[in-house]
Amino acid sequence: MTVEASSVEPDYRMGRRELLALTSAIIAVNAMGVDLMLSAFDEIRDEFALGAGSTETSRVITIYLLGMAVGQLFFGPVADRFGRKRALYAGVVVYILGAAGSALAASFGSLLVARLIWGLGAAAARVVASAIIRDRFEGAAMASAMSMVMAVFLLVPIIAPSFGAVLISVFPWRSVFWFAVIFALVIVGWSFRLRETLAPENRRELNPKAVASGYVQVARTPVTFGYTMASVFLQGGFITYLAGSESLISNVFDRQEQFPVIFGVVAVMFGGASVLNSRIVERLGIDTVVNRALVGVSGALALLLLITLLSSGHPNFWVFMPLLGFAMACFLLIQPNISAAAMLPLGAIAGSGAALTGATRIAGGAILGGVISEQIETSTTPMVVGLTVMVACCGSTVWLVRQGGVRAVIAR
Repeated sequence: MTVEASSVEPDYRMGRRELLALTSAIIAVNAMGVDLMLSAFDEIRDEFALGAGSTETSRVITIYLLGMAVGQLFFGPVADRFGRKRALYAGVVVYILGAAGSALAASFGSLLVARLIWGLGAAAARVVASAIIRDRFEGAAMASAMSMVMAVFLLVPIIAPSFGAVLISVFPWRSVFWFAVIFALVIVGWSFRLRETLAPENRRELNPKAVASGYVQVARTPVTFGYTMASVFLQGGFITYLAGSESLISNVFDRQEQFPVIFGVVAVMFGGASVLNSRIVERLGIDTVVNRALVGVSGALALLLLITLLSSGHPNFWVFMPLLGFAMACFLLIQPNISAAAMLPLGAIAGSGAALTGATRIAGGAILGGVISEQIETSTTPMVVGLTVMVACCGSTVWLVRQGGVRAVIAR
């Protein structure tokens, strides 16, 4: 496959670095809706009488992600019809309504409803960021750009839990919701510098038939379908860690006060993996990087499974967490690459492609990860077993894609 030049044309106002920084910040808008919440879990338990150590707080994450999945199915066609920027602005309006509703929620049920709305709005940011990258880059250059975006995006998990803890120590705990609103408005202001990246000839009609046709075209593209399914399993593993990390660190390892620091250190490993990927994927190729990362994560999880079984679910913290951090970092050498590979055949329908692949990945991952994370109460076993199964399914699906097995399934 020929890789086209990845430079940004002058009439787009922004240089490549600023474009990638803005795209990262757009994705960070929806990440704020996840990572800021983690430091407020204890306050949520107390406020809504969920009980000390309750794992119900993980629903605050999973319901948001489900909203983000569903919302992408709407904002994808909107982005393909009216442009990336208009879709972003519409999404921010819904995002702010959901965040404000969360701040004003009087019960846990109403909080979950508001979080669902919040996730619906966040979907626009996810779709727009992915579509902009697809509009401007091709091939391995797109995978490299996506990794660079992810590296900046992953600064959010490093900073957000600690920042959320500081906010809560100074202001009422609901201030984390209002901060997300302010951040979204800042990104909208910055986005005024960006010229629309959707080419006029690629605009699609916005009607049920055209939308359905676009989604069918995406779903019937074998490479896209196969790599999207692989990313669902990987996302399930990532959500398992994301939604279950607070319970793991606080309840299993009894290090509640250290949670923001521990979470941030692991996130640094995520960022390092993304930076590494952005530098090597154009040289080695997507397949080679994915292969090596799958070997690395499989080895780490095999060791985690062994020490978990030998310790009856209570391994040494200093052995377990570094291995877990390495395993999760390997995810960031796989996910951007298979996501980029899934988008490669979809140039003319990048918005719909980003919407359907993103919705499938996030919804499937949220369901799988949500089920597993709620089992993480007093042992590391559910997390390790869940991650192992997810990686095995991901690796098997990648193999099927390369062997042409997915094409045969779709053809039927």
